[in-house]
Amino acid sequence: MLNLNYNRRATWCVNVGGVSIGGENPIVIQSMTSTSTMDTDGSVAQIKRIVDAGGDIVRLTAQGVREAENLENISAKLRAHGVNVPLVADIHFNPNAAFAAASRVEKVRINPGNFVDPGRVFKKIEFTDEEYSIEIQKIEDSLVPLIDLCKKNGTALRIGVNHGSLSDRIMSRYGDTPAGMVESAMEFLRVCIKHYFKEVVISIKASNVTVMVETVRRLVKAMDAEDMHFPLHLGVTEAGDGEDGRIKSAVGIGSLLADGIGDTIRVSLSEEPECEIPVAQAIVRQISDMAADALNPSLENVQLPDGYDSLAPAMRVSAWSDKLPQVVGLDIDESALKDALFIEAEDALTDDIVSELRNDPMRPIVLSSRSKNVIGNMKNFMFQLMRNGLKNPVIIHRNFGAASQEDVVLRASIEIGALLLAGFKDGIWLQSSVLSQEQLNALALNILQAARLRMSKTEYISCPGCGRTLYDLQSTLKKIKAATSHLKGLKIGVMGCIVNGPGEMADADYGYVGAGVGRISLYKGKECIEKNIPAEDAISHLTDLIKANGDWTDPE
Repeated sequence: MLNLNYNRRATWCVNVGGVSIGGENPIVIQSMTSTSTMDTDGSVAQIKRIVDAGGDIVRLTAQGVREAENLENISAKLRAHGVNVPLVADIHFNPNAAFAAASRVEKVRINPGNFVDPGRVFKKIEFTDEEYSIEIQKIEDSLVPLIDLCKKNGTALRIGVNHGSLSDRIMSRYGDTPAGMVESAMEFLRVCIKHYFKEVVISIKASNVTVMVETVRRLVKAMDAEDMHFPLHLGVTEAGDGEDGRIKSAVGIGSLLADGIGDTIRVSLSEEPECEIPVAQAIVRQISDMAADALNPSLENVQLPDGYDSLAPAMRVSAWSDKLPQVVGLDIDESALKDALFIEAEDALTDDIVSELRNDPMRPIVLSSRSKNVIGNMKNFMFQLMRNGLKNPVIIHRNFGAASQEDVVLRASIEIGALLLAGFKDGIWLQSSVLSQEQLNALALNILQAARLRMSKTEYISCPGCGRTLYDLQSTLKKIKAATSHLKGLKIGVMGCIVNGPGEMADADYGYVGAGVGRISLYKGKECIEKNIPAEDAISHLTDLIKANGDWTDPE
């Protein structure tokens, strides 16, 4: 049985400098600075802007001991200004920085992919069972001293796994897969449990929305199997900027929150960090509205169809299953819908309607909803179709009336995205009195692209930037888009530093990665093709690389 009302996953509560994550506490909103952590005044000013926008927790990079130690100065200056926001140190590759930070901030984030294991070489390395066990023991040997230090100082820990930054050891057994990401987290969590440390939050992120959602669901299932109830930090990493970044974040984060999974979130945008906060707030607000609108009690507990699993949903087979998901008004002549059956998801699927649909399996259904729990009601309707063996195509219809453009973008991304990722993908029909038909069609296509069901334009995998970024990422991203946005279906990673590339742009066809002050390296997949190009020449070198590999077309 499945309850399609909002039910928050039960978790342990973790205290981060007076902010409680998990349990019955509200969803906590975070961001991360893009200033140099050695720039005390600049970091303080940016943190204040994040807090003024509504951020509850702020993270800063600490790539070395020097930066970790300066977090103490940043914290002191914030407190002197009456700003008591908890700070998080972001650690990669340097365990010494984690130890230096643990007594200076309220939480330390480490990445299992590079905290103990050496830097990735992206080569197949074979481990015997004995060698693998020795490597696992190294995790405990390295992690326990940090756990002890965190206990002593009342510091929380975030175990943060990222797709594409898995260790070569994990890659040797699992590949770059959701299963590997989950095991990477579980190895560290088992050590925490063994040593009685529960002040841990987990994140497991990817720039590919479908990978991120599947992996988080797998992690929840793995933790449940071992009686672990750590709270979860959600985010779609390297989501990009503008509407694209907002849509990808809302599809990924919103789909999980709608199922009660997630206790703290960060929307990662290649923009000023304070711009992330209103987007995160809007996502949480939409989930709160949905949670307050319960299904009809007779529909609360739904018998799942055979073969359906919320972890990896079976795709609903329909008369249109051999077609790409459609956008009504863009690909389908609306006259083809003159015989469509218009149904509201809250209404019962009567015997007469079942008989009518069974007799005409090509007859499309236009499914709308009058409630705020659109996801729950529409899922329930789809399950009823599946249980009755009905394969009629279903077009998800949403009319947002006079809602603002931002509300339409985020609401459509959450509602439609959650249904697409659950396997319900025949068609989309969006209406609004504020957005033009062209804008609505673009929005529908962008949601389909975020769900990796239909690629209609260039995909940019772009990090938000941080103190490790050594070039102007925001302006560079705009220039790269201007040069390459006509390359339909190509995926281009724009990364601030070697930490985020090439591993975390694992999905990209080409990568533009910061290599030093004013220097860029270019990648084809995970292979570095050209190193240390002057930043002023790098975009032309990128287009030349794309052309040399036969992926370039001239703009129309």
